Amino acid sequence: MNTWFETKVTYEKFGDKGLLTKVSEIYLINAMSFTEAEARITKELEPQISGDFEVAGIKKTKINEFVEKEEGDKWYKAKVMFIQLDDNGNEKLLPSFFMIKAFNLTEAVKYLSNSIESTMGDYKIVSVLETLIMDVYDYQIAVVIDRKPNLMDE
Repeated sequence: MNTWFETKVTYEKFGDKGLLTKVSEIYLINAMSFTEAEARITKELEPQISGDFEVAGIKKTKINEFVEKEEGDKWYKAKVMFIQLDDNGNEKLLPSFFMIKAFNLTEAVKYLSNSIESTMGDYKIVSVLETLIMDVYDYQIAVVIDRKPNLMDE
């Protein structure tokens, strides 16, 4: 099972005034372990960052689903409680965590609502917060076709 990790990367870059400053940025990456998360984020960022950088921290985070719009530039994390009835007819709240890409909080809530309104059950949006996440790196699924040579092709 894959897990989502928040990785904090520290490096030096030129600021607005042309001075070299140390910055820390957070990236979300899908991996099976802390070791793989560090290796994957290093591989993803090496071509983008000139000079040395350090993976300063890695922590697991709960993400159940993504709501992504291409035009968004910020990531928001939402907690939604789905309401289910148990065998005795009592309400049971089941938390689910969403990552939403949007320009602002209003859009994030709208995208989230549109995404979950078609669910069969009732729900409550408990929170929607802007994160410091710069980008998200999911596994890229490659389709490999094993084509055996056909003797007729020769």
